[in-house]
Amino acid sequence: MLVFEINQDLMGILTKLFPICTYPEYKAYLVGGFVRDWLVGRPTTDLDIAVSGDSLAVAQEAAELVDGRYVMLDEENKVGRVVVAGESQPWHIDITSYGDDIEHDLLRRDFTVNAMALDLAAFVAGDVKLLDPAGGDDDLKKGLLRQVSDRIFDADPSRLMRAERLARELNLEIEPVTEQSIRLNSGLVTSVPSEKIREELLKILALPYASNALRHLDDLGLLCRIIPEIGEMKGVKQPGEHYWDVFDHSIESVAAIEFLLRESDWVYGRGELRAFVPWSDEIDQHFKEEIGGGVTRSTLIKIGALLHDISKPGTKTQDENGRIRFLGHTKEGASLAVSILERLRFSGREIRYIEMLVYHHLHPAQMSNEGFATHRAIYRYFRDTEGAGIDVIFVALADYLAVGGPRLDIDEWHMHIEHIQYIMDVHKKQESEIMPLRLITGNDLMQEFKLAPGKDIGRLLELVREAQAAGEIHTREEALQYVRNDFGRGACCAA
Repeated sequence: MLVFEINQDLMGILTKLFPICTYPEYKAYLVGGFVRDWLVGRPTTDLDIAVSGDSLAVAQEAAELVDGRYVMLDEENKVGRVVVAGESQPWHIDITSYGDDIEHDLLRRDFTVNAMALDLAAFVAGDVKLLDPAGGDDDLKKGLLRQVSDRIFDADPSRLMRAERLARELNLEIEPVTEQSIRLNSGLVTSVPSEKIREELLKILALPYASNALRHLDDLGLLCRIIPEIGEMKGVKQPGEHYWDVFDHSIESVAAIEFLLRESDWVYGRGELRAFVPWSDEIDQHFKEEIGGGVTRSTLIKIGALLHDISKPGTKTQDENGRIRFLGHTKEGASLAVSILERLRFSGREIRYIEMLVYHHLHPAQMSNEGFATHRAIYRYFRDTEGAGIDVIFVALADYLAVGGPRLDIDEWHMHIEHIQYIMDVHKKQESEIMPLRLITGNDLMQEFKLAPGKDIGRLLELVREAQAAGEIHTREEALQYVRNDFGRGACCAA
């Protein structure tokens, strides 16, 4: 008999659910992910309960017992969810039905670590009776992720991606026979709904060392099946300053992003490389910000790093002297990235964010081609990147690191960082000190120059803001004179 301590929040919920355990027609078990996480001491706010009766009826009754909200999660498979307020985040209680034999139900699941159950009534009483017909507890102790049978991927091909995600989340090694089974069945991943691919991919990318996971997905035959365009980058040679071809460069860019964001080490990331990279609590919080649906910038930026050179295979040219070029690859890449992400059912906001990363990833370096960037150029850069200016800078830094890899020149890197720091310092001053001061309004323009409402008002106000950011004007009178000069150049005519 195993005895576990149960935190008060969980005990409160289970105690309220206890009346369900007393109904002979509702024999109930805690199953799946909850049992697995419980055994390894992994915090969770997700409960999975299997009952022998009508799961939807039980879920509705459970919602009343715990003062929760009932949600129909899957009508076809009769899965009901109960959402309950918790101390820090809500609890999700998913209730399903099993047939006459709970062990038979467990043996139909995906991986042995998910094929365990606990008698709910005994668990509440403090007597943990573990049902483990597939040997999941032993696999957890050995650090293995093992398929319950060789038919699990035929039954549900989304398990192909889930295997990689679970192995990474739980720090398990995919057992060799299971790994071979994934390779043999990898073609089935194309039948997985795009929404499910997106969900699993984002969960993988949210974990540390996601670049290693991407390489393993490729080794398993999955990565280039879910994003075929990535396969076209393999073997595409780059100019001499590049250490890797386009594919390996893109994977290493993801590794470099994780290194720069302080998520993971990088095999080529010597300590001094990161020491001078701009970082602060403010930047840290910036990358933790969610861009809809609980997905953070720090996760999505890895997709931007992966796709930033996605159009290089299609834009590659080589002249008679052997010079390799990829003209227009940022514009074409942004368009191609949008197509890929739309296909994978990313949200509009997520797509626009990644589009900005791909389209502008060369911009920070281009601003320094002739010395330090002008204040006007810095203002325009942050305006055009639509709130993703810092993010683009980090993609550009990762790109820079993944060009040289082990051959990176430290002195040149420090010079590059110096310019990046200058850009960020100027932007911060513009944002906090200069731009909050509004020199003129649209009404000022209409009254002073007899203009009618329309697009010219917005254009003129933007001209004034740009000149203000550049330090060329400081007062209302200077702003109005700047507009008069604009009229004199014939750019706009008074009504």
